[in-house]
Amino acid sequence: MKTTKIIYWVSTGIISLFSLGAIQMNSQMAIDGANHLLIPRYLGIEVSIGQLIGCVLLIIPAVPVRFKEWAYVAYGIMYITALNAHLAVGDAFIPFGIMAVIFFTLLLTSYISFHKLQEAKK
Repeated sequence: MKTTKIIYWVSTGIISLFSLGAIQMNSQMAIDGANHLLIPRYLGIEVSIGQLIGCVLLIIPAVPVRFKEWAYVAYGIMYITALNAHLAVGDAFIPFGIMAVIFFTLLLTSYISFHKLQEAKK
């Protein structure tokens, strides 16, 4: 159980630290990235706000399980969409697409270990 808890917090922590980059949603780099992927500006801002909310939902232990489940779903959709967007505009799989795959794998690791911890509580 201790190993599962370490795996959960490390994988969730990496995802959350990466999500904190959404604070820079109005930076020129974020605007250029959204333009490159042909994403409307309003959608980029919505995704950034969603990342910040999801970060809070995943990190705080007192959040109900159902909210955490939906945060995992939203992150999963976001990473799959990121992979699709990069491939659709012709970006190379390495380094752009592989980042989405790595973070999706981290997300799955966090999700599986979260459920193992929930089962252990019962």
